[in-house]
Amino acid sequence: MRRLEFLVGSNHQTLRLDVFLSENQKEFSRSHLKKLIEQGHIFVNNSPAQAKYKVKTGDKVILNIHPPSPSGIEAEPIPLKIIFEDEVMLAVNKPAGMVVHPAPGHAKGTLVNALLSHCSGLSGIGGIERPGIIHRLDKDTSGVVLIAKSEIAHRVLANQFKNRKIKKTYLALVRGIVKPASGIIESPIGRHKINRKKMTTTLNQGREAETRYEVLETLEHFSYLRLFPKTGRTHQIRVHLASIHHPVLGDKLYGGKVADPHLNIPRQALHAHRIEINHPINKKPLFFEAPVPSDIKNYLTKYRQNSN
Repeated sequence: MRRLEFLVGSNHQTLRLDVFLSENQKEFSRSHLKKLIEQGHIFVNNSPAQAKYKVKTGDKVILNIHPPSPSGIEAEPIPLKIIFEDEVMLAVNKPAGMVVHPAPGHAKGTLVNALLSHCSGLSGIGGIERPGIIHRLDKDTSGVVLIAKSEIAHRVLANQFKNRKIKKTYLALVRGIVKPASGIIESPIGRHKINRKKMTTTLNQGREAETRYEVLETLEHFSYLRLFPKTGRTHQIRVHLASIHHPVLGDKLYGGKVADPHLNIPRQALHAHRIEINHPINKKPLFFEAPVPSDIKNYLTKYRQNSN
């Protein structure tokens, strides 16, 4: 257990306890500090206190940091395609078919199982259920995923996502010839009222969502798109493309199933190609790219040959 101590000065008096601590250390977010207070790990003058307590000049605040609880998730030596790694974060190229974190029906073989084997001390960062995970990709979406290896990196990167400071680029094969060749889809997204596994844009109420796209190529029955989601709603790109009647090829949930006599896509043809961020510690701009996967590349190659 680590112990941090703070002495309240006159310039901080009357602040809430959770606010005081969030301003005087960078390791934990305010929401995480509230949890620590609720769990009895934070004391003022050797007595437990509430988050709403207003600190006074001369108060001694003690923060006890316990080792993270075991996640109960099994570490598995699953090979990872690592794009970048340093002491606080890494970027990996997640293959299609891999679930990001354990869930009912997927207790093993996930990205988190692999990460726990690869990274020592990852357990508990960002929550014991999803250690290190900052954002997710659907099981059958391939591409770049960022992982934090420290609490401060997790908090900073999560804030970059929340404040839309991270730039994401996706590639997709979609049904039909998309016109115009570039545009913006702005439709709120919410949970489908009947099929709870689906999201929809047909609700009167939903969370704002925006996806910009540009057509890279058109071939026979499909288009090859580059997409730039501004927001990060569940299934956003898949739902937005389906809403303009151009679902992602291979996306059975949103209507992208194609009876193809030449070659079929066994999963949704969606790939998280590139992410641009600022490093969580040194603030330097970074970008990470995952190359176009073989199934999408082969599909394009087949139809390019047919068109010649």
